Amino acid sequence: MNISTEISRRRTFAIISHPDAGKTTLTEKLLLFGGAIQVAGAVKSNKITKAATSDFLEIEKQRGISVATSVMTFDYNGNRVNILDTPGHKDFAEDTYRTLTAVDSVILVVDSAKGVEEQTRKLMEVCRMRATPVMIFVNKLDREGKDSFDLLEELEKELKIAACPFTWPIGRGSNFKGVYNLYKKSVQLYTPQKSGKSEILVSTNDTENSKLKEILGQEALNLLWEETGLAAEIFEPFQKNLYREGYLAPVFFGSALNNFGVLELLETFLEIAPSPSKAEAYERTIQPGEDNFAGFIFKIHANLDPNHRNRIAFLRVCSGKFERNKLYYHTRLDKKMRFSSPAAFLASSRSTIDEAFPGDVIGLYDTGNLKIGDTLTEGEVLHIKGVPNFSPEILKEVINLDPQKTKQLEKGVRQLTDEGLAQLFVQQPGNKKIIGTVGELQYDVIKFRLEHEYGAKCNFQPLPFVKACWLTSDSKEALNEIVNRKSSVVAFDKENTPVFLAESDWVVKIAKETFPQVKFHTSSEVVISNT
Repeated sequence: MNISTEISRRRTFAIISHPDAGKTTLTEKLLLFGGAIQVAGAVKSNKITKAATSDFLEIEKQRGISVATSVMTFDYNGNRVNILDTPGHKDFAEDTYRTLTAVDSVILVVDSAKGVEEQTRKLMEVCRMRATPVMIFVNKLDREGKDSFDLLEELEKELKIAACPFTWPIGRGSNFKGVYNLYKKSVQLYTPQKSGKSEILVSTNDTENSKLKEILGQEALNLLWEETGLAAEIFEPFQKNLYREGYLAPVFFGSALNNFGVLELLETFLEIAPSPSKAEAYERTIQPGEDNFAGFIFKIHANLDPNHRNRIAFLRVCSGKFERNKLYYHTRLDKKMRFSSPAAFLASSRSTIDEAFPGDVIGLYDTGNLKIGDTLTEGEVLHIKGVPNFSPEILKEVINLDPQKTKQLEKGVRQLTDEGLAQLFVQQPGNKKIIGTVGELQYDVIKFRLEHEYGAKCNFQPLPFVKACWLTSDSKEALNEIVNRKSSVVAFDKENTPVFLAESDWVVKIAKETFPQVKFHTSSEVVISNT
């Protein structure tokens, strides 16, 4: 199979949003159009009446929120589509940030009533930092919401990106009838259909179409032409190069729950979104069309299937062709590895594959050799740049409630922190385990999963620390000095790198002055890249 052909037909993207904007529902509808599923789940009143396809963890089903990135693959009109559905909750932002290293573009979902929210801004900052192309889907047009012009101006102001309306809503709230595609000059009207594909009542570029007039009425049609004419004057016209460089965002209007506007989004996305692009390693730039395989691990999930206790590492293929049962070089461990059952995903269901191409996200069954950020190649020493672990904002000590299950607890804590759900620090003497997170909800998830997946019960005891700084130094003596003198506030991460635990920024400032030869890092990527 020709690699360049395979690259050109692939689209790998993440769907991101503030919680409850409808991100998972949109993912479901895209899967419906792709024929990957027949009936979508529905999330209502924070309970999942029929578990959403992409929410497969038990705690997600109980709470009605996504707390882990899901990977879904399907084919549509000759294209291979890889969707990564991310957690919306801010406590799981790090999982989302890491996921953004594995995609070529993003669809950002915005609630038409609430507009730009806190998490939307933070996610957009990461996209801008990486110059990731962004499309915006304004959701829930079937409910009363903000004026379309006001909303577009808000998107431009708050997200600091030029907005380019690609479709325009015909009415809103109870009067929402469909969307008009400004570029194809076509109207599409739908019947609401929450669980399956909607029936398209009218798809026409004939503005004098009798059925169109009959359904909408002349007054609504006149308003549509007036609004779209004004929008064309006010907002930026579409330019593919500006979109792909991250300066301009095409905007689509619709209702994911009722399948309004989703097809326009999907088909336009496949037409203009970038195919897999280059990857940056510390050693050099990797081009997708290279003959030799290279890929990196951006996520790890333990117990994807609780019956088999398996551990799966999610790998993004960056170049060449990945082949089943072929030996690949693990650059961190300096050893060869073979994968006999690489998997493609449709949420929690998996199928074994024989090959994968740049842009594909595959699952590798693993017994503990792979970690987030690891690079696999055909022999070349490469370390692909990724999103680091950030300094946690909350630190708590793990308290074992059942001494007979100590081994299960230790295994569970290590595996769950390997996933990137939280960070693990060990303090001596006493082998004290400290878990650091960016939000309280992560502790609930860890506690739930430890009990239900490992049979281990624990509590978390709050600690006074608000920051963790990784320590490095060109002087081994200087590093040993701070570790020994400050042993009560120094722990070690999984790579055995010393970490300074501080109660305030002022404490860090004093420590820096006391130990001038020691460097204090607020993320671990600097430490990893120097090892």
